[in-house]
Amino acid sequence: MKVKLPKFTFPGGVHPADGKHLSADKAIQTSPVPKQVAILLSQHIGAVCKPLVAKGDTVTSGQMIGKADAFVSAAVHSPVNGKVLDICLQSHTVLGRCESIIIETAEGNAPKQPVNDKFNDKFDESKYSAEQILNAAAKAGLVGMGGAGFPTVVKLQPSPDNPKKAMLINACECEPYITCDYRLMLEWTYQLLAGIKLAKKASASPVVYIGIEDNKPKAIEVLKKAIADSNCGDDIKVVTIKTKYPQGGERQLINAVLGKVVPTGKIPPMISVLVMNVATAAALAEAVVFENPLTHRIVTVTGEGINQTGNFYAPVGTSIQALIDMCGGLKDEPVKVISGGPMMGFAIGDFSMPITKTTGSITVLTEKQIGTAKFSRQQTACIRCGRCLQACPEHLNPTKIAHAVKHELYDVAQNYYMSACIECGCCSYVCPANIELTGYIKTGKIITARQKKKIPS
Repeated sequence: MKVKLPKFTFPGGVHPADGKHLSADKAIQTSPVPKQVAILLSQHIGAVCKPLVAKGDTVTSGQMIGKADAFVSAAVHSPVNGKVLDICLQSHTVLGRCESIIIETAEGNAPKQPVNDKFNDKFDESKYSAEQILNAAAKAGLVGMGGAGFPTVVKLQPSPDNPKKAMLINACECEPYITCDYRLMLEWTYQLLAGIKLAKKASASPVVYIGIEDNKPKAIEVLKKAIADSNCGDDIKVVTIKTKYPQGGERQLINAVLGKVVPTGKIPPMISVLVMNVATAAALAEAVVFENPLTHRIVTVTGEGINQTGNFYAPVGTSIQALIDMCGGLKDEPVKVISGGPMMGFAIGDFSMPITKTTGSITVLTEKQIGTAKFSRQQTACIRCGRCLQACPEHLNPTKIAHAVKHELYDVAQNYYMSACIECGCCSYVCPANIELTGYIKTGKIITARQKKKIPS
């Protein structure tokens, strides 16, 4: 008798309505070239880029316009041919404002087409040395495209003192509504697989696990077939994981697939594990094989508050307003536009804000959806139910951290491991008192960081 193995998972987490049906069946479309792009000089964790151009300069598509001077940084490139209108401060989802290069697109720019059709099951990574792969990742300005934006070349660097024991490909896409990675897996399968092979070689990882939630059976089937057709052997494996949010958090993914725990304050490389998002792997293949910098990405535009939904291959630097217009504009009832998904995204009011290398989605919610997600109901007193403790995937006490921040006791909040919070929003989601616990914790982190840098509030 065939024994059914248990699904891989992690402790804690929640099961929000995913909303993926709105865009999961929408094939990737190449977006039109916008009239103007704004390239932020900070689209990654690490040092801000130094501009290489000045106002009035003419730039070409793929030209490096922002240089990474630090080890932990990533260059930025122009996605279009055009003229630099200005270098000025621009709205930024995390930093508030950031220096940006504004480029007016020249006439006659044709939309950049994806290169996924150039890859097949015959791809041979042995043609490229580890040094070539690392140099291509650095030159292309690759960063983690799943959220944090950690420079890819830094992740891939092999360490003689701490060699990689495994590489995990994050194909979970657990955030509600977002489907850009799902469509990439279905449509760019062989490009993705090429990127995985290249990353495996560059990092000297002996084995690769592709973690996919079990609510994506088509993606699981397609990837398993591609791996079999490409004769990858047992070095690259698809692992089916139980659907639960935030399964795509790298700490939760490592726990679910490998059974390992990343110690508080540590990062995966410290336990010899490399985690890479599927979009990053696909971008690595394009950078190595075609020497193309990271200037475009797939963005999901979705939600009940927009007239049309879809997945678009769009230039980095495209404004959120341009993407909304591309989808027929907003309906009458939308009340929140989010850069990202409803759990970890950032509500925005400035639609001129550009998308970045890490922007996976623009989500437009109505009052009904926001009410269901408990983000707009009246706050009441904490009833000490403990639901936030049960939901927290990092085993923290969100209520105590939030109370400490509320009363400006930031040292107390730190003693409750505020810095270990991954800001997934699970605590806020389950709170029956509708307390925005994650919001307090985010605020506490920002104020603590400012105090360390002696920046006035």
